[in-house]
Amino acid sequence: MPAWNFMKPRIEPTIYKILTSAEWQAAESAGRYAGSADDVRDGFIHFSTAEQLAGTAAKYFKDKPGLVLVSVAADRLGERLKWEPSRGGQLFPHLYSALEATAATAVIPLPLGADGVPLIPKEIAP
Repeated sequence: MPAWNFMKPRIEPTIYKILTSAEWQAAESAGRYAGSADDVRDGFIHFSTAEQLAGTAAKYFKDKPGLVLVSVAADRLGERLKWEPSRGGQLFPHLYSALEATAATAVIPLPLGADGVPLIPKEIAP
């Protein structure tokens, strides 16, 4: 019988969620973030890796002011975090539960660039 060698995705130590400052303030007040309308529709909270952030910001958040970038240690999310194919076949982190506000390791304001795309800090996604 052959030995199967299933490849596991490389788990990024930190994953990111872009959302409005108002959404995050509400999450902090409630103690948890249930997701955006798109997240609720899809049944999970969409996250991105550092390498995926620029594409996510350009595609979904152009011309949307008042954004923040919430970073989360992926290992804190356990089995609720799944890595699934999405845009271009890349594996994206999807959280199948609400995000506890205490799981955030940083919350960073995301100003818009001249082109309307949120500016991802260079130390996160060069």
